[in-house]
Amino acid sequence: MPLVDPITNSAAGGDDKNQQWLNKLAGKKIGDVHNETTFAKQDLPEEHRIIQPGSMVTKDFKENRLNIHLNEDGTVSHVNHQ
Repeated sequence: MPLVDPITNSAAGGDDKNQQWLNKLAGKKIGDVHNETTFAKQDLPEEHRIIQPGSMVTKDFKENRLNIHLNEDGTVSHVNHQ
């Protein structure tokens, strides 16, 4: 049985998922409503976390968890799945 590296194996499909979410979220704030400048929190995947600048995060790997990284002004800077 070959060894499986979840990080390497998820990266191929993960890049597409990351890009799709980045297209939806980049430059927007996360809030209660969905409009041109805000993305509604209830429309995020169940498994997600919003990471403020300078926040500490756990390093546990969850392939389907969407990490949403914010800028100082609260807008989304980038996303990844971990």
